[in-house]
Amino acid sequence: MSDILTPLTVDFLAWLSVRPRPYAEVMDAWRTSCPRLTVWEDALDAGFVARHRALDGEPMIALTASGTAFLAGHRAASGS
Repeated sequence: MSDILTPLTVDFLAWLSVRPRPYAEVMDAWRTSCPRLTVWEDALDAGFVARHRALDGEPMIALTASGTAFLAGHRAASGS
């Protein structure tokens, strides 16, 4: 993951840490066509987020244990 994208990745993970979000909501908020802003893709590739299905079958995105640890590490480093 690019150091340039780390602050955006932290923002993305913090947003997801509130609650799992529907896939459509994540894509509306975080999908980009810019090849240099790969926050969603990088977080997925790094194992920070995972896809699953809600009981009603809706695709959901949630933070993984790795994502929680990454977010906690950056919050601790920044003192927030």
